[in-house]
Amino acid sequence: TTETYTRAQYCKWPCECPRSPPRCAAGISLVTDGCDCCKTCAKQRGESCTEADTCDFHRGLYCDYSGDRPRYEIGVCAQIVGVGCVLNGVRYKNGETFQPNCKYNCTCINGAVGCVPMCTNSRPPLVWCPNPKLIKVAGKCCEQWICDDSRKIRKTSPRHISSAAYEGEDEAWQKNCIVHTSPWSPCSKTCGLGISTRISNDNEQCRLLKESRLCNIRPCEVDITQHIKPGKKCLAVYRANEPMNYTISGCVSKSPYRPKYCGVCTDNRCCTPYKSKTIEVRFQCPDGTEVSWKIMWINACFCNLNCRNPNDIFADLAHYHDYSEIAN
Repeated sequence: TTETYTRAQYCKWPCECPRSPPRCAAGISLVTDGCDCCKTCAKQRGESCTEADTCDFHRGLYCDYSGDRPRYEIGVCAQIVGVGCVLNGVRYKNGETFQPNCKYNCTCINGAVGCVPMCTNSRPPLVWCPNPKLIKVAGKCCEQWICDDSRKIRKTSPRHISSAAYEGEDEAWQKNCIVHTSPWSPCSKTCGLGISTRISNDNEQCRLLKESRLCNIRPCEVDITQHIKPGKKCLAVYRANEPMNYTISGCVSKSPYRPKYCGVCTDNRCCTPYKSKTIEVRFQCPDGTEVSWKIMWINACFCNLNCRNPNDIFADLAHYHDYSEIAN
């Protein structure tokens, strides 16, 4: 005679849960039970588990029923053993971190290899470089960008730039967050007051937020070509003789300023900022209130042939030059 066995049922519906969830010991997860009903403290390694008592999956545990044959009712919480990885003939354990070469840092995760590049600082040279080229530098792992035509560099680059290789911004760790701030976008207007934006997660919540600042590349009401010296075709930087107050929607800056502007050229070149900073300006409004605005303060401009419409969102697809020379 074959003895019939009735499997125990650990879940009961409808759910009956206590009013407040239990308080778990430090390091033990509060999870939903296997019945998808109530919150419960997860079972730990070596403890008994059932269809209702869930093992702590945050610690990589699962319920092993193999010791309860043939019923498979009560198991034991055991550690999930991940699969190792093989890369270039070398076997790595699950969870092992390794560097196959100096350019990458890799981790084996359950049979899959994930790698993070170590060479993150190298970016193409400034926009004045027509022929960027990656070269191997003696004693260094990561290649660096240079200009392929050194004569063109001397003719077209600003005099104070001594190296063709450009070092970009570094990403930084901050409270378990990789902080990254994008370069400021070109000013929305080629003359007069415009807006420049960037994306940054440099905040306590590590959230990507859009930041904006006012910008004025050059005044619309001034004919800068009259200030170009005889025999020259360009004026890189223009600056008014007298200080002025910024005015926005009737609000006037509390202090006068004498900002620098980018100049103009009589040939096909255009002058754009390559070095600037952001200042905060306080404004006094007609109703007596005060407001504060971030404004782009130009330090230097550069006249070059890489002209583009600042509102052309597809311009970067045609050129891979990086525009982070517009400094923070």
